[in-house]
Amino acid sequence: MKKCVFAGTFDPFTLGHADTVNKCLALFDEVIVAVAENKQKACMFSAEERAEMVRAVYREEPRVRVALWSGAIVDLLKRENTPFYVRGVRNTVDLEYENAAFYASRDLDKTFITLYVPAEKDLLHVSSTLVKNCIAFGKPFEQYVPGEVARILKRGSNV
Repeated sequence: MKKCVFAGTFDPFTLGHADTVNKCLALFDEVIVAVAENKQKACMFSAEERAEMVRAVYREEPRVRVALWSGAIVDLLKRENTPFYVRGVRNTVDLEYENAAFYASRDLDKTFITLYVPAEKDLLHVSSTLVKNCIAFGKPFEQYVPGEVARILKRGSNV
């Protein structure tokens, strides 16, 4: 069985993230969506809230599994017994950041394989930061997140 890990803070989970997961489902038997706890980022939503968003989107898809993770990604890949780490990229800034992270991880584990999935043209501007800004300023955000996520955000105390 081929599986991959797609990790991120997903604060919140966007249509861009969903597009990457959906492309992974075309390539892999299982996709582990790792909701990361990044100590350097101040998240709007708790790790469990973010995981709930992803689970809601893929409730009917048994090949997607959500995991909470706060360690090095190479350790998660070892735990999951896969070398495949997927990263979504929107632009050259993302690519440069991801390449630096790739080489640092590759130093820790030579079997580490990163796959870059380019964003669709209509999603190039979509980011969690955009959604959080829309929420903060009381602007519409529904067009940037899956419907299940919009429903969670609307019922939550943060929106």
